[in-house]
Order: sequence, then C-alpha cells, then structure tokens
Amino acid sequence: MPTLPTIDQAAFQNSFVEEMRGDDSLHNVPRQVPGYHYSRVRPTPVAAPRLLAWADELADFLGLRKPAERGPAVEALAGNRVTDTMKPFAARYGGHQFGSWAGQLGDGRAISLGEIVASDGRPWEIQLKGAGPTPYSRRADGRAVLRSSVREFLCSEAMHYLGVPTTRALSLVSTGDAVVRDMFYNGNPQAEPGAIVARVAPTFVRFGNFQLLAASGELDNLRALADYVIRRYYPELGAPTEPTVYVRWFEEICRRTAVMIAHWMSVGFVHGVMNTDNMSILGLTIDYGPYGWLEPYDPDWTPNTTDFGTRRYAYGQQPNVGLWNLWQLARALAHLVPNPELLRPALDLYSATFAATRHEMLLGKLGLTDQADAADQALFEDLNEALAAAEADLTLFFRRLSHAAPAVLATPEAEAATWQELLAAACYTDQPEAQQKLRQWLPRYLRRLRQETAAPAAIRAQMLAANPKYVLRNYLAQQAIEAAEAGDLSVLNRLMQVLKTPFAEQPEHDELAAKRPEWAREKPGCATLSCSS
Repeated sequence: MPTLPTIDQAAFQNSFVEEMRGDDSLHNVPRQVPGYHYSRVRPTPVAAPRLLAWADELADFLGLRKPAERGPAVEALAGNRVTDTMKPFAARYGGHQFGSWAGQLGDGRAISLGEIVASDGRPWEIQLKGAGPTPYSRRADGRAVLRSSVREFLCSEAMHYLGVPTTRALSLVSTGDAVVRDMFYNGNPQAEPGAIVARVAPTFVRFGNFQLLAASGELDNLRALADYVIRRYYPELGAPTEPTVYVRWFEEICRRTAVMIAHWMSVGFVHGVMNTDNMSILGLTIDYGPYGWLEPYDPDWTPNTTDFGTRRYAYGQQPNVGLWNLWQLARALAHLVPNPELLRPALDLYSATFAATRHEMLLGKLGLTDQADAADQALFEDLNEALAAAEADLTLFFRRLSHAAPAVLATPEAEAATWQELLAAACYTDQPEAQQKLRQWLPRYLRRLRQETAAPAAIRAQMLAANPKYVLRNYLAQQAIEAAEAGDLSVLNRLMQVLKTPFAEQPEHDELAAKRPEWAREKPGCATLSCSS
C-alpha cells in the first residue's frame, strides 16, 4: 500500500476560487469588498509552529498522514507554507449579530486552503482558523489563542462522535507567538499563547454569504452562489433551471437545520452565538466560540457573557432562534423565486421536523416507543420543569436513568432506593422541595415504561445508545487548556480519546463523567465565556 501524503504533499482542488467571483488583489487590509464572493489572501507566517493534537480518524478519512511535530507539513497547517495547488481565500459574508444587521463581516481570521478529495469521493475544504488578517478582519489581528483553539478542536470532534451534525477539526498547532486578548472585554488584556486549528467541512458557506449579496443588491452573485451550492452539495435536487429547485433547496436547508438543533437539545449543547453568519448552509454546527454544555438543567442558561442581558441564545431559545435565522435566509433567497410566499412552507417544515426529531430522540433517551398520546406529551413537558427545579445534571440524569429504570423493572422492590441513588448522583441540590417534582415524575415514567413490550435488557441497551456518559463538560475543557498552556498535553489527549466513544462505559475514566465540581461553578472558562478568542 502506498504511503499516504502529508498535507503539504496533498493535491488540492479549488472549486470556490475557480467558480465564484473573487477579489485577487492579495491586499490584506481591512476594507469593504463589494462585488465579490471572496478575497484571495496569504496566511501570515508565525514564529515556531508545533503540532499539538491530530485527529487520526479524520486524517485517515481525508487520506492524510500524521506529520512530525515540526516540519513542512506543520508549516502548512500553520499557514507558513502554501503549496502550488493551494489557492488560499477568505470568504465574504454578512449577518445578523444578536438580532441586528451587521453588514459585511466575512472570514476575519479564517483562511481556506482549498479542498482535498476524501475517501468518500467528495472534496472537503481545509480551513485555518487563526492564520492572520484578511480584508474582513475589521479591527482585529486575525489570530486565535490556545484557549479558544483547544476548545474548538475538542468540541468539533466530540460532537462528531456524539452523532451531532458538525464541522470537524484536523489539527491543533501552536504558533510560538503571543496574542493579546481581553477575555471578558473588561479592560484586562493579557498576552496568551497563539494557536491555529485546521477545520474541515464540505464547505463553510453560511446563511450570511447569501444575506450580504442580497442586501448589497448583487443578485447575479447571489444566484451564482446558490447555483454553486446546489450543484456541489445538493446534487439530488437537479440543476437549478427553474424556481422550484430553489424552493426545494430551502426546504432541505430548513430540514437539516432542524435536525442539527434537535441534536443540540438532546445532548445539552448551547452554541452561545447563533448569529446568522454562524449558521452553516449544510446544517452543520459551525464556529465553536463561547459554547457550553448544560450541566444543571436551566433553559435560560447561556455561557456567553455578551448575551447575559437578553439571553437570546440560551439553551431553551435555540429552536426559536434557528427559525428566526431561517427567516432571514428566506428574505435573501426570495430574490431567486417569483413569489416569496413559495418559501414559507419550508419554515413550517423546520418547525415540524424539529418537533418530530426532538420527540424521536427523547423517546430513545427514555427507552420508549412512539404511542404519541396526550399522556406522553404531558410526561415529557413535566420532565423539563422537574429537571430545572432539581438542578439535575442533564447528562448524568439520563445516563443514570438508563441503568436505573430497567433495573427497577426487573426488581420493583428496589424502586425507592434506586430513585434515591439516582437523585443523589444527578442533582446539584439535595433540597427535598427542589427535588419534589422529579420524585413525583419518576413513578409516572415507570408506569409508562411498564407499558413497553421489550425486555428490561433491551430497554437498557436502547437508552445507553441514546444517552452519552461523556460530553465535553466546560470544566474538563478548561483543565485541558490550563495543562496545555503549561506544556502538558496528556490531559487533552486523554480527554480526546475518551470523547471518541462517549456512549461506552470506560470505567477507568469515570471521573470524566462526574458532576461539575463546586470550584467550577463561577470559574471563567467553566461557567462563563465571551466571544473573545
């Protein structure tokens, strides 16, 4: 078998650069770039790139060999080396940020190198995040710090192994340069180690790419971009020779977005900054910034300090924000159809798909089959209120329930003790009044579970397959960051290995499935984050 190439030896394709309209000036000064889909740029070299982490399975999928810690391949992963087949570019887009139109945004610190044909026969785009300024950097430096880069690398891969639609991360490279960031925008800037993540997706086109073209009246560019995306990423729809193709395309975007957000809700993921420029046109989770994982169940929780005033992007608001963002995309795509009303049914499809997917996933988490009666719906709705009142850890509750409920089915006399053990393990409060609703809910759920015809062992298997034991808890990510900043990569590497099989028991790693410790309740990076990187 021939040796796989390293990334500096790989043959890149460049469909976006070759098929879309580009600004070729290579003038990396922040500016407005009207009339184009992208700008050609060159990454800005860094002092001393070193490979810190590598996603082996993704690399195998891409047909790439892991490089040495330093050398030509890592130079390419840091932006220091641009090979003959790479045509680096930064995409131009706009977007609504926290509900307000922000105008031109674009890839301010992300530079795409081009595409590599993977083992599935499709081209996958490789993008460097933190590789230096572009025309879209505004007042920023185009860099990223180790703190945010570790979080992006870990979460991209963790979400993939959870089964959540997501972009991926190939590598994490330290730069040897210091980057100054004011983490909470409170007048306390600090020099932090710099890093670059190589992100991977079929495409990084977002809702905002279409929004900016529509807002700027660039309707030819709008149609060209839509046709490019349909041709390459939605080929099953056929060539966009008539408006109905754009309608069906928008329906599929709505469907995929609904499925993605249902997955977020199922595992307790909070994106933190669901601006329209952070919404993938493929329905993939994109831009891992101030995200967080729900620990005490709280629908109003957001990890993003910038969002504390309105909690627009809180956990419980994510389905509604997804719909709002799709409305904004529909306003842009309305220029491609004879009547904007043709797009409205797709928004209803989003709502129906989200509800159906969320319902199906919840049934799996609870070990139930679909009977869709009013009692079931009341049971599900009451669970949300009970979890919130008891400050139940979402991941721990469902994982413990996966073992506890089938056990009670098999040995009914142990019910009281089993529920008591479950609550003690999964709740952040031990106050009886706070736990009362959950204590009342559990026997109701058990009565419903007894209606199932499957054996307890089969119910347990269904629940364990739907309820992960391990997720990227906020404090675990922070521990990996602090260790990496001190030169210890063992914490990051161990965590990454565990997160590759999140549904497996892995008893030797039980401490990585524990409740958030008290010291992490208010610790920056564990409880609160910002858009700063």
